[in-house]
Amino acid sequence: MRTKVDKVNKKNGTAGGMIHKKTHAGDFWLLLLVMILLTFGIIMVFSASYYYSISKTGQPYSYLIKDVVWVIIGIFCMVFAATIPYNKYAKFAKPLMLLSLLLLGLVFTPLGVTRNLATRWVGVSLGSHEFTIMPGEIAKIAAIIFTAWYLSEKPQRIRTLKGILPLLGLAICYFAMIIKQPNLSTALTVVGIIMGIMFVAGISWRYIGIMTVLGTIGTAALIFIDKDGYRLKRVMSFKDPFQDKLGDGWQVVHSLFGLGSGGFLGLGLGKSIQKNLWLPEPQNDFIFAVIGEELGFIGSIMLIAVYMLLIWRGAYIAINARDMFSSLMASGITIMIGLQVIMNIAVVTSSMPCTGITLPFISYGGNALIMFMISTGILLNISRYTNKNASLNKE
Repeated sequence: MRTKVDKVNKKNGTAGGMIHKKTHAGDFWLLLLVMILLTFGIIMVFSASYYYSISKTGQPYSYLIKDVVWVIIGIFCMVFAATIPYNKYAKFAKPLMLLSLLLLGLVFTPLGVTRNLATRWVGVSLGSHEFTIMPGEIAKIAAIIFTAWYLSEKPQRIRTLKGILPLLGLAICYFAMIIKQPNLSTALTVVGIIMGIMFVAGISWRYIGIMTVLGTIGTAALIFIDKDGYRLKRVMSFKDPFQDKLGDGWQVVHSLFGLGSGGFLGLGLGKSIQKNLWLPEPQNDFIFAVIGEELGFIGSIMLIAVYMLLIWRGAYIAINARDMFSSLMASGITIMIGLQVIMNIAVVTSSMPCTGITLPFISYGGNALIMFMISTGILLNISRYTNKNASLNKE
């Protein structure tokens, strides 16, 4: 006699359907690793922002207090997301995707907020306070849920050109709207998420080859057909940041100075030199440079090891998920975290052109942290239904 979950999975892959009773608690190691990163992030944000905070606000604890508040809000968001059965997200796949596109469109209206020559936020002012959201961060989780739902609803879609064309169109749409902000790192991350989920779902290598060629051509066109020459300058700066060390290469040059002076054991916690107004906003995208300078090669490797363990747990949850929808959604979240870690460290070490992207769970920034914590909550919920007790699915 088949169980209810077998019948449901056979009918619709559990995307939006019923799911079985929870078999065990959420993944302890996933939660532990995230809490380690959050705690470490609070410490490093305080260290990295100390002098910058004094310069901007007149007191050293401004960014520390804000970061702690965001972490507390993020934990509540994670707990809330972890209590929602993962199949419920399938019902909101389309509305969430449309909402993310709408918010990306609002960036180019009077509601768009420009900071550091980039318009990446939508904000409203209430008295002396301005409340902003970053649609690019919402687009990441929307892309994960929609792509997972679309491919799990009809698994045969991944095998045909007709089936994958809507996802390619969505990826192009996201990329075009985000790159215009400009925000190359987020655009690449969203496209990477969609392509990564398609790969996990079993897309043909032939289609992968075609998309790789077209993507390469498109990226080259974006770089060289740029009337302001902004992207080409970034690429040239990446080749040799010291050629323009007072201009486009400034951040990368001082990031390399920090990593180099940190050596094997580091200068010691709180003793970074580059955070002393040399690195712009060191608590944000280039916080890994401060970590390398203060904690050295050893500290950097230990942080990377924690991220590797986190990615392993995400992959473990995806592999052992009970159905295709939860497996693809867990894969997408894991891909998102992995991509951002790789891209952030690559930028900081001058291994790829400089583009702003946060280090997951560590960099200062409320929008990104909240989205990562919600994603963690979804992963935790999926882990409560993994095939830990395979006998439950036997006849």
